[in-house]
Amino acid sequence: MYLYLTAIGWKSGLPREIEIWFTAQNGRYYVIAEHHEQAHWVKNIRQNPEVSLRVGGKEYRGLARILDPRRESDLCREVSEQSEAKYGWGEGLIVELIPASSHQGMP
Repeated sequence: MYLYLTAIGWKSGLPREIEIWFTAQNGRYYVIAEHHEQAHWVKNIRQNPEVSLRVGGKEYRGLARILDPRRESDLCREVSEQSEAKYGWGEGLIVELIPASSHQGMP
C-alpha cells in the first residue's frame, strides 16, 4: 500500500501528487525523502506545509513538517526502524504528515 501526498508546487502553484512508501504511528504518517532537500515535494512543503493525503481509501487534509533529527532523535530512529522493517530501507529526510483532526488546537 502507498500513500498519495499532494502538495502545492513551490514554483507552479499547482497541486502535485506523489506516490510514496510510508509508516504510521499515533494517528500520524511518516514519509522519507531519499534525496533530502533536493526532492521537489520537500521543496513544496517547505514553501507551504498544507497538504492532502490519501491512504487506504481514506482522504485527509493536513500539515506536513520535517523532523529535526537533533531535537527529535528518538522519533527519527523509530520511524527509520519502522521503515527499515517494512521496506528494507529507512534512510533520508523524515517528514511527518499530520491529518487535520490530529493537529487541531496545535500552536
